[in-house]
Amino acid sequence: MSDRFYELVVYGSTGYTGRLVAEYLHAEYGDDLRWAMAGRSQDKLETVRAEMGLPDSVDLIVADSSDPDSLAAMCERTQAVITTVGPYQLYGEPLVKACVAAGTDYVDLSGEPAWMRDMIDRYDDAAKASGARIVHSCGFDSIPFDMGVYLLQRKAKAKRGEPFSRVRGRVRKMEGKFSGGTAASLGHTLVRAKEEPHILDWLKDPFSLSDGFTGPKQPTGHKPMEEPDLGSWSAPFIMAAINTKNIHRSNALMNHAYGEDFTYDEMMFTGPGDQGRQTAEMVASQDPFGKTPPKPGEGPTQEERDNGFYEIAFYGGDGNDAMTAVVTGDKDPGYGSTSKMIAEAALCLTRDVDRDVTPGGVYTPAPAFGNALIERLEAHAGLTFRMEG
Repeated sequence: MSDRFYELVVYGSTGYTGRLVAEYLHAEYGDDLRWAMAGRSQDKLETVRAEMGLPDSVDLIVADSSDPDSLAAMCERTQAVITTVGPYQLYGEPLVKACVAAGTDYVDLSGEPAWMRDMIDRYDDAAKASGARIVHSCGFDSIPFDMGVYLLQRKAKAKRGEPFSRVRGRVRKMEGKFSGGTAASLGHTLVRAKEEPHILDWLKDPFSLSDGFTGPKQPTGHKPMEEPDLGSWSAPFIMAAINTKNIHRSNALMNHAYGEDFTYDEMMFTGPGDQGRQTAEMVASQDPFGKTPPKPGEGPTQEERDNGFYEIAFYGGDGNDAMTAVVTGDKDPGYGSTSKMIAEAALCLTRDVDRDVTPGGVYTPAPAFGNALIERLEAHAGLTFRMEG
């Protein structure tokens, strides 16, 4: 793979998030990276490259999901592809197919569990045969959550000899908007569920991505609840629907490193007392995307991205046995931090994780990257991973 001309190609680099990825790669790695921008229009690519002030040494590739030959040619020239072109259930499969055929690594920002289930069913065996590592959900959903649980359980095994059978993921603080792509993906998923009733079963099942494994009944996190031991009320968290499925897939792919009795849920803190309760009830009753969610391709200003942040805690055990892992990000979750995370995820595949450690297949972040991604995100992408207390 190292003999391929490019290390990375950013597919969809003229879109809002794709531009952020391209800007980050150039700013962080400069001439230390051979990469290219890819999209449907040569003129648009040239315009966007000039607007971002990128040098002509950043090559441009015309490729389109409606043109399989163009995707095949692109994938055969690069070690890995970053794709920000969603909703993936509309545009994603041709690129997955091309990467699998070429043995090319692939990372995306998918939060679309029904489509991901399709990709597992259709391409996991072929990816294992070709050596392609297909890694879904390499943005805010689900890297901080998947890797946060991974860190907690790794530390728990070292300290207490076994993982926690129960982990609670709680968003302590967050400033930033959900992406327009997330909103669009949810909308298309619900439309598909109406047309294909079995999709609704996949969406409800926390183990729908776990290769047939079914574990214990899971806490749902669907209603506001007071958690006195954590000092706060908690409200439903919109990303839990995808993150929980990914974390259970990670557990399954790692030979149930967290145990076959593992339970997990995600919620967001709203504070203690009556005010915390009222806020939790308000959050539960509102549309998380608001009345006018951003459209795909739209997003916050640079100032809004720079002023964003998040802090997520993962709680295992209680009393003297309790342990807490904390993950933080220094930009808004849906755009600023996500664009850095997906870029570093791709580089983790090309530079850090050998195929004898992570062979071909369809992955979630934790089993694909392991601790190498934590180290890379801390070194480059403004994330921190720490144990508390």
